[in-house]
Amino acid sequence: MSTVLVAGGAGYVGSHAVKALAAAGYDVVVYDNLCNGHEAAVARIIAAFPSRKITLVKADIQDTAAVRDALKSSGATAVMHFAARLSVGESTREPLGYYRANVAGTLSVIQAMADVGVKAFVFSSTAATFGEPLSTPIDESHPQRPINAYGESKLAVERALPHIERAAGIRSVTLRYFNAAGADPDGLIGEDHHPEEHLIPLAIAAARGGKALTLYGGDWDTPDGTCVRDYVHVSDLADAHLASLRRLEQGGASASFNLGSGNGMSVKQVVEAVALVAGRPVPHTIGPRRPGDPARLVASNAAARRELGWNPQLGELRRIVETAWHWHERMPNGYQD
Repeated sequence: MSTVLVAGGAGYVGSHAVKALAAAGYDVVVYDNLCNGHEAAVARIIAAFPSRKITLVKADIQDTAAVRDALKSSGATAVMHFAARLSVGESTREPLGYYRANVAGTLSVIQAMADVGVKAFVFSSTAATFGEPLSTPIDESHPQRPINAYGESKLAVERALPHIERAAGIRSVTLRYFNAAGADPDGLIGEDHHPEEHLIPLAIAAARGGKALTLYGGDWDTPDGTCVRDYVHVSDLADAHLASLRRLEQGGASASFNLGSGNGMSVKQVVEAVALVAGRPVPHTIGPRRPGDPARLVASNAAARRELGWNPQLGELRRIVETAWHWHERMPNGYQD
């Protein structure tokens, strides 16, 4: 079985993809500067798959020579790219940092691939490239008009990929996922951000006696006044990355796919689901709207199902929340435990 380099593989979605790759028989090079990733997550995966060769390279994606060396020394035949900055709110305050990390950093990885002849690239993109939707559910033909620097930085890479393919022969699958959520059902790895900005872990923390949750706006044009999002389980996302890799390995054409459950859930519905799983209320307040947020984002996943054979198994909101709750109950301090 071949080796895959996973840039950002110590992070939340990346680590779940590393686990999926190991389970499928691949060797993995985890390439991560550990700014937001966790060495402990990689260590847990290594311990769980002793027959696989899984190594951690601690380096930055903007160091093209280091990426090139990691590709050459490992003999990797493909790259999955997760390394990025991903806070919508932060991107409106620090756009330069987002373009530097998400555009220049990604192009650095692709340059290293071109230098050593690696031709398969799975790119982690985002529903934020669509901006305020004209209609829902959002399919791949929907216009891409981002309303924040995060979405713009990801779209810049998407637009570059066809040109890079024509010049360097690097085929790619771009995966635009909606709201990644949940944790590994086996409890091996989970979500641990510092600071945490994602709704479900923040709601869980509030239910467990932490800081009250703030909902960003209660006057959106939605049924209950809170934003509507499509929550997709992180392990289902990992499976989609694996299916995309296999598409490229089998000679499939470059493509882009939207990944979501296809169901829109409001922030209040998520809070209610956490309260139900936790068996206790989730203290919360309504705050002002957050700049750069659309009112609703819901995916059409028909193309991914048809073209990738992707069949999400953990899409029901309660199941997503249950896996997250069990992770946080077992690991109340995240990977520091």
